Amino acid sequence: MPALPDTAPQWLFIDADLLVVDKPSGMLSVPGRSEPDCMAARVQAHVADALVVHRLDMATSGLMLFARGKTMQQHLSRAFARREVHKRYVAVVHGLMQHSAGEINLPLAADWPQRPRQKVDHELGKPALTRYQVLARDSTHGTTRVALEPVTGRSHQLRVHMLALGHPILGDALYAPGDVQAKSPRLMLHAQSLALTHPRTGHELRISQDPPFAS
Repeated sequence: MPALPDTAPQWLFIDADLLVVDKPSGMLSVPGRSEPDCMAARVQAHVADALVVHRLDMATSGLMLFARGKTMQQHLSRAFARREVHKRYVAVVHGLMQHSAGEINLPLAADWPQRPRQKVDHELGKPALTRYQVLARDSTHGTTRVALEPVTGRSHQLRVHMLALGHPILGDALYAPGDVQAKSPRLMLHAQSLALTHPRTGHELRISQDPPFAS
């Protein structure tokens, strides 16, 4: 692996084909209408050929994968489309989850009157599947730490699915009730790990970074 730049962003992996950084909560993945500062711009300031492959919500922290050059971007984008890139998130949610593991299979669609919110829509929604596994329950604070695997990649999928399950994510300013929002100054959702086959070498690549929140 070549030497990594020693300035922001936080570099987790880089080679001639791709790179992975740890995006902080509160930062856009790509430029907004009136906000040019974003993870893509900060990465490209150091690695000019870096191109976005996928995005994280502004409020979500964690691993973002970038391709180096158009050809590699096409390869990695196809891998995402074929669900060959495996993502795992960690969240802290309101309430004590009853089941230790399971799936949430609920179709999602845009909630147009309340954009950018999404909603469960059995008539017009697109298929969305999330797998979950409880990591720890905190009976003192009435919360659960849970690992989430989005099999599909719908907008706000994890946030809406956990809300639909009755366990909104702490600090979620879009979906959680006011008292649940107030339990954390940030959204307690972190993209913890990525696993994929390297498009050039064929080797399995696994990268992880623990969430910055303890509970």
